[in-house]
Amino acid sequence: MKRSTAVPVAAALSALALTLASCAGSTDQPSAEEGDFVSGGTFVTAVNDDPGDLNPLKAISPDTWGVVSLAYESLISVTPDGEFEPWLAESWEETGTEVVFTLKEGITCSDGSEFTAQTVADNLNYNADPANATFSYGSVIDENVSAVADGDTVTVTSAVNSPFLAVNVGTILMVCDAGLADPTTLSDTTDGTGLFALSDVKPGDTYTFTKRDDYTWGPDDVTSETEGLPDVIEARVVTDESTAANLLISGEINAASISGADRARLDGAGLTHVGVRNPVGMMLFNEKEGRPFADPLVREALSIAIDREEVGTVIADGEGLEPVSLVTKTPLLCVADGPRWELPETDLDRAGELLDEAGWALESDGLRYKDGQPLTIKFVYNAPTSTHAPAAELVKETWDELGVTTELAANDAAAWSEQLWSTFDWDTGWIQVAPGGPLVLSTFFDGAMPTDGGLNFMWVENPEYSALVDEASSATPEDTCGIWQDAEAELIERFDVFPVIDNILPTYQSGAVFDQPNYILPTSIRMLG
Repeated sequence: MKRSTAVPVAAALSALALTLASCAGSTDQPSAEEGDFVSGGTFVTAVNDDPGDLNPLKAISPDTWGVVSLAYESLISVTPDGEFEPWLAESWEETGTEVVFTLKEGITCSDGSEFTAQTVADNLNYNADPANATFSYGSVIDENVSAVADGDTVTVTSAVNSPFLAVNVGTILMVCDAGLADPTTLSDTTDGTGLFALSDVKPGDTYTFTKRDDYTWGPDDVTSETEGLPDVIEARVVTDESTAANLLISGEINAASISGADRARLDGAGLTHVGVRNPVGMMLFNEKEGRPFADPLVREALSIAIDREEVGTVIADGEGLEPVSLVTKTPLLCVADGPRWELPETDLDRAGELLDEAGWALESDGLRYKDGQPLTIKFVYNAPTSTHAPAAELVKETWDELGVTTELAANDAAAWSEQLWSTFDWDTGWIQVAPGGPLVLSTFFDGAMPTDGGLNFMWVENPEYSALVDEASSATPEDTCGIWQDAEAELIERFDVFPVIDNILPTYQSGAVFDQPNYILPTSIRMLG
C-alpha cells in the first residue's frame, strides 16, 4: 500500500506549472568588468500574470512566488549552483534529527520591529501545524518538526530522522511577528526582513518595492549601501512574450523570462540571460490498472523507440542539456555526485519485440491489437509551449511505425488539472515535475494515489524504489544521497519516467545583472551604467 502524504495538491500543481511554463540550465551573468555598477534607479521585472494573493504562507503560482520572494528571506541562501550560504542565520550545525541555527545580529523587519530567534521558532512551528495548511507543510516540514528559541539560537528537532532537515526548514520564507499573528493581512502587504518592502500595489499592473536604508544582513555581506543596488524594484505584469521582448530591447524593463521565438532577436541584440534547469522533455506514464503503460514492457518499448537526439533537439529548441538528475530545482539536493543511471539507446526493432512479448500483435492493417482492442496511447502536452507540439508529432510518427494508435492532446491549465488529478484520462506526454530534492520527488513516485489524497498521479508501484526511499529516509546525512541516487536509478531502469532532454528557462537581462536560483534574488541585482 502506498504511503499517504500531506503535501497539498496545490504544491504539486505548482511544481507542474513551474515546468510546463518553462524550458531550463544556467548561464554566467556578466561580471563587473563588462559594465560599471550604478546605484539607484528602478529595476523592472516582468511577471507573466497578476500574482494575486501575496501571502507567502499560501503562495502557489510561480508568478506569486516571483513577487513575494522580493520581500521575504530565509535562514539559508541557496546559490544557483546549489551551494548553501548564511542569510538570516549566521551559522548552523545539524545531525539527522536536530539543527541549531544561530541568527545574525541586528535583523529587523520592514515595519521596524526586531526579528528574533523566537520569530523563527514561531514561523517553523506554524508551518509544521497541519491545521494551517501552508505551502511548506508536508514537503519540507510537518508535525514531526518543532522549534525552540533561546537567545539568538533556534533549535529545530525532528521526531524522525531527517537528513535534509537544515536546508528544508532553512529555506522556508520567514514572516515577521505581526504578519504571523494575522496572516490575512499578508494578502496585499508584505511583512518580512527583505532588503525591499512592498510600497505600492496596482493589481493587474505593477507591484512596487522600495529599498530599505537599514539593511545589513544580506548574503555575501550585502547591505543597503552595496554598490549597484536599485532604489526601487517594480514587478510589472506583461502577459505577452513579444511585448516583453520589445521592452527588454528598448531598455524599458530589466528582466523577463522569454522561452519562445523572440529569443532569437534578444540573442541577436546581445542580451544575456540566466536561468534554471527544467526537464522540458520529461515523459511520465499513467500506470493505472487498465491503461497500456501499466505494463512495464510497453513503457520500455515506446521509450526506446524514440530518437532522443532528434526529438530532444526539437523540444529543447536546439539548446538541450543531457539530463543528470530528476532533481532540477535548487537546492539541487543529491545532484552533484549523480547520476547512477544511463538512458538506453534508440532501438526500434527491440521496441517491436517488446510489444510482441507484451501481447500486442501487429495485424494486417498495420496496427497492434490485444484481445481485439488497438494499442491506443493518449499523448498530452502543454498547448502554450511552442516546442511541445512538433516534438509530440515526431513521437507519433515513430510510434505509427510500430503500429501504435497515438492520440495527441494539447492541454491548457484546466485540462491538466482534470486529466492528471480527476479523470486520469491520459497515458503519457511531455509532463514534468521539478523538485529541489529527492524527498519531494518521492512524494510523486512513492506517495498515495490522488484518490487517497496523494500526489502519485502516475499510479507508480515500484517496490525496489520504495525500499530505497525508506532506507534513504533513515540514513545519516553523509550516506543519504548515495541511497537516493540508487533510488532514482530504479525509476529510470523500470521506465517509470523517461527524461528525454533538459533545457533552460532563460530570464533575459537588460541594463542590470542578477542571480536567479529559482527566482530573482533581490540582493544580487546590480544596475549597469
